[in-house]
Amino acid sequence: MNIAILKPRAPRLSLDDFEDLLFQKPEDEKWELIDGRVIKSMVGARWEHHFIIDNVGLAISNHLRDKTLPCRVFRETFFVRQQDIDLSALPDLMVRCGPMPPGVNSIEDPSILIEVVSPGSVERDRSDKRLAYQQLASLETFVLIERDRMLVDVYQRTAQGFVSAAPLVTPEAKLLLPSIGFEMTIAEIYRDVGLSPA
Repeated sequence: MNIAILKPRAPRLSLDDFEDLLFQKPEDEKWELIDGRVIKSMVGARWEHHFIIDNVGLAISNHLRDKTLPCRVFRETFFVRQQDIDLSALPDLMVRCGPMPPGVNSIEDPSILIEVVSPGSVERDRSDKRLAYQQLASLETFVLIERDRMLVDVYQRTAQGFVSAAPLVTPEAKLLLPSIGFEMTIAEIYRDVGLSPA
């Protein structure tokens, strides 16, 4: 008989308690609050991770400027924060449209969130973070980009909730972000990363 052994879950924290706790965070760690649970990871990532973020972030930023859209791209050090669901996370990339209040270090209403998935983050990114992000009323598109293989998953908000089409796995396939009229081939996402199609 197989008996599943469940890992004990960390105790839940409110967003206010988490932000008080951040003062104790070591400099070499990254702390996030997902569904009221503290997720700790090390600061730093492989160069492939950074190249993917640069490729996508630069392409979206250039598109927004070319189209004079009132939106901005935020990178890994800027929080998405939502009190109601005890969320304080650092997505790899996010897009928000509209004017920014002066001096803030977080936003509550991104329209697009993008995470680069590694073997160490796959469980968290594909389950806990995805489910938490999809509770954000402003979110229209959530994208997961695999770091070590050419594979991109896109979750799009519909009237029935978030749906995912077939994964994008060929160089000529296109990532579409309808809310900002953006498209980008998978080959360009992985430019200079040295991956071949799966």
